[in-house]
Amino acid sequence: MSLAPRAVLVHRTTEYEELVARHGTHGQAAFFLASRGRDIAEIADRHHRAHRALAEVTAAIPPAWRQARVERRDLDRFLFAPEDVVVVVGQDGLVANVAKYLTGQPVIGIDADPGRNPGVLVRHRPRDAAKLLAADTGCEELTMVEAVADDTQRLVALNEIYLGTPGHQTARYRLGLDGDGGVVEAQASSGVLVGTGTGATGWLRSVWQERGGRFALPSPTEERLVWFVREAWPSPATGTSLVGGELGTSGGLTLTVESDRLIAFGDGMETDALQLTWGQTVRVGVCGERLRLAGR
Repeated sequence: MSLAPRAVLVHRTTEYEELVARHGTHGQAAFFLASRGRDIAEIADRHHRAHRALAEVTAAIPPAWRQARVERRDLDRFLFAPEDVVVVVGQDGLVANVAKYLTGQPVIGIDADPGRNPGVLVRHRPRDAAKLLAADTGCEELTMVEAVADDTQRLVALNEIYLGTPGHQTARYRLGLDGDGGVVEAQASSGVLVGTGTGATGWLRSVWQERGGRFALPSPTEERLVWFVREAWPSPATGTSLVGGELGTSGGLTLTVESDRLIAFGDGMETDALQLTWGQTVRVGVCGERLRLAGR
């Protein structure tokens, strides 16, 4: 007998909850903010809106379905099942955070605080949850990026992968591109970013704009990546000729570590990173998996 679908609600601890946890009580948190010219009321209001949204979405889950909840910090320990329908209640970035742990499960993005989020990935309102869960909603398949190390470590991301030092200081490595005639350049930089069309709405776009936008950014569903080296440093031993470009489905970027320790992490989740050391090689390219996100 097949299992009923399971609605997995993904959410994040609110700023208000973090403040109260740090200071012990609402009053202590309010005093702390007041001493710095801030009012806790605004943060508390956002907290209440987030919880109302979560409650409204929970009430919309069909009675026959199973339910589970997972907080952002626990995503790397949560086991998603094939029959899950993932409902993200929060910010756009929370969809990116959960994407790397999925294998084709549909995702519904619910904006918990309309007007504060761009709504690129959290495209729906809490009131739409019942309709979205009851219907076989069409999904867009968004391109993802993956990094695979020579020791089989693997990392997947929806927006971008960062390769560099944990403290964003000088990273030393050799960088090469597939199909570039074997050209490899030794570099010293503050890291390398490789990302997707979804990532091009965020961090990647700011770097692209600084570089003058000399090539078009991909769309979220396009099987094309862009990459940028951050602050490459020219010296007698390091170059700056390979500092940005595009990668198609058959192309990849290869980085060989020449620092004591580098990491690769995706979508801001630094606690879930590949650990790389001297001489290791990691290849970054288009991922074969896609994020299935419920359309507008």
